[in-house]
Amino acid sequence: MTRHTASPLSTIALVALTLPAFTLPPFTLPAGAAVVHHHGKPAQHKAKAAAVPAVPAGPPPTAPLAVPGMAAPPVLADQAAYVLMDAKTGAILAEKASGIEWPPASLTKLMTAYVTYQAIAHGTLKMDQTVPVSDTAWHTGGSRMFISPGMTVTVDQLLHGLIIDSGNDAAVALAQAVAGNRAAFVGLMNHQAKLLHLTGTHYVNVDGLPDPALRTTAMDVATLSRAIVTQFPQYLKISVKKHFTFNKITQPSWNPVLFHDATVDGLKTGRTNEAGHCIDATAVRDGTRLIAVVLGGPNWTASTHDIEALLDYGYQFYTDATIAKAGTTIGTMPAPGYQTTTVPVAAAHDVVMTIPTQAAKSLKTTVTYDAPPAAGVKPGTIVGTITISADGKTLATVPAVATTADQPAGLMTRMMRSIKHAF
Repeated sequence: MTRHTASPLSTIALVALTLPAFTLPPFTLPAGAAVVHHHGKPAQHKAKAAAVPAVPAGPPPTAPLAVPGMAAPPVLADQAAYVLMDAKTGAILAEKASGIEWPPASLTKLMTAYVTYQAIAHGTLKMDQTVPVSDTAWHTGGSRMFISPGMTVTVDQLLHGLIIDSGNDAAVALAQAVAGNRAAFVGLMNHQAKLLHLTGTHYVNVDGLPDPALRTTAMDVATLSRAIVTQFPQYLKISVKKHFTFNKITQPSWNPVLFHDATVDGLKTGRTNEAGHCIDATAVRDGTRLIAVVLGGPNWTASTHDIEALLDYGYQFYTDATIAKAGTTIGTMPAPGYQTTTVPVAAAHDVVMTIPTQAAKSLKTTVTYDAPPAAGVKPGTIVGTITISADGKTLATVPAVATTADQPAGLMTRMMRSIKHAF
């Protein structure tokens, strides 16, 4: 084996991402249920206030990519779970109890929007399309955009009402427009959850009203949010707005972080007695987008503060760096039996990583070569492995490939080399 160490790059770069591109029983509330949904808005009658469930004991917060001597992630004692994710790479920068199942409340509407945007992308729904308002949508309790039968409302307006107003009525109207009824739409939601590998998530309704079977995890919320900002960034053009006016009614966004941090442009919040105060936020600073999720906070002030603590931690201690670019020579493989005796190699694909800022200067890129193939190589032939490490910790590996073609040397060439070597 031969090792070659190349100088690391630290250029911040974008990364191309590819994410994965029908029925359940209809949703019903228990008879006489009293629901307080999203910011304490009464559903159909006033419910007695209930305390947020105690934050369950769980593992301490971790920073999976941290290197020795690096600052630990913030301790958010008020939150049941949280995740901080890099939107480009999907790297997890900090987490606590990220896999515990939790009531999503109106974070459910992230998937409602995702499925709606897919329908728009597939051409089965249009933004300017007029949607009839059913009695079912009109009578849906909880937070609302205040649509009613006979109104003229478009898909675009409903998405604004869904994302900004957190309208349960908008969620139902969109579900009916996409799938005909709520049950079929919920089937689509769970189908997409499976494709996105949201293993801790199960949907039973389109709006997030409480149901014992409705659940998600902080990690799943972050993963879904990454899919949204990557595949449907137009979502952010709505979620960044602080107010929305429909039918002469102006409502402020339910996302409190928008009013505290100009770098935040989404995504969604949720609130029920069972779920507590949940925030899913994303921000862009210096070209880097992070996603922060907190579940189970005691109030909006605490959850907003904790979202900011996560974002500040991520931006202070991590960076996105291009370590290797496909097609750019990173080393040469010794091939004494080939016509040219050496073969230039490069990474099989771009390597863009989220790394601790303090580790950037200690990055090492090492190429380990396999024995040269007896039949020669052509561009793209795998000839070894590139390992990226920092302070002795392996951060990533990627195949090393030949960038040019080469063939075994002929008999006369090999004989001449042997004679020259002998003298």
